[in-house]
Amino acid sequence: MKKYVCEFIGTFVLVLLGCGSAAIAGGTLGTLGIAFAFGLAIVAMAYSIGRISGCHVNPAVSLAMLISKKMTVKDFCWYVVAQVLGAFAGAGVLQLIINSTDLVGTGLGANGFGELSAVGLGLGGALLVEIIATCIFVLAILGVTHDEKYEGVAGLVIGLVLTLIHIVVIPLTGTSVNPARSLAPAVFVGGEALSQVWLFIVAPLIGAAIAAYLWKFLAKED
Repeated sequence: MKKYVCEFIGTFVLVLLGCGSAAIAGGTLGTLGIAFAFGLAIVAMAYSIGRISGCHVNPAVSLAMLISKKMTVKDFCWYVVAQVLGAFAGAGVLQLIINSTDLVGTGLGANGFGELSAVGLGLGGALLVEIIATCIFVLAILGVTHDEKYEGVAGLVIGLVLTLIHIVVIPLTGTSVNPARSLAPAVFVGGEALSQVWLFIVAPLIGAAIAAYLWKFLAKED
């Protein structure tokens, strides 16, 4: 149960602080600031709850761990439940905070393509970008957590990789690479963001699966 509670907390913090940076101070922080907010949230949680749950805080990461046989089906299911609930809690608190301000139409950091993309990226491009970005992110996680000698720097590496991905992908789709992080804001925002959220659930899961099978091939001894 402690593992599931940790996953709830970790995803709550990621959505509250990461999406919060975009929704509340995106105009001031810019792409770089938002990217670091997401990355630093992961770093903070990795060193807070990593020893208990592994700090997946992302159904795509949990799927990769399941494929890699690093967790059971039961744990995978409960991890995803905890992550989604944590994301909704984070988005809910963020909405309450925004409702107490003069901010309007912030979007809660929801993802999107087409008219919702800052550069007008279409459906096909968004699908490709999110698959590749998630694959890179998950591949880095599998690599840095493969050997215990990297345990001390794993959280920092993962956070920096997520930051790098956000720097490139925020203008394209707002950066998902995490179905839970995308689902909750989209539900609260509704409208077109909600109608497009399927892509930000499917693409990260595909990218994570590709990364898991690719890592199994690369890490396998001849």
